Amino acid sequence: MTQLTVRGVDAKLHNALKETAQQKGVSVNRVVLDALRQAAGLEPAGGQSQQRHHDLDYLAGTWTAAEYDEFMAALTEERSIDDELWHTNA
Repeated sequence: MTQLTVRGVDAKLHNALKETAQQKGVSVNRVVLDALRQAAGLEPAGGQSQQRHHDLDYLAGTWTAAEYDEFMAALTEERSIDDELWHTNA
C-alpha cells in the first residue's frame, strides 16, 4: 500500500476534516481517502469506502472520557498480580 503526504493543509481544512471524521465516527485518514476516491471517480459521492479493513480505525475517537476512564480502571485491575498465586513459601 502506498503512502502519500499532503502538504499545505491549513487549519480551516484540518478542522473541517476532523469534524467530518468525528461526525462519521471514522478516522481523518478514512475521510481523506474517501474524498480522494470520490474525486478520482472511483467511488460515488456521499458513500463510504467499500474497501474492507480488518483493523480498529472505526473505533478511533469514539470513546467518551468516562468510557476511557472505565476501560483504564478495568485494565489496571486486570494487570494486578496476585502474590498468592506467584509466590510460594517453600
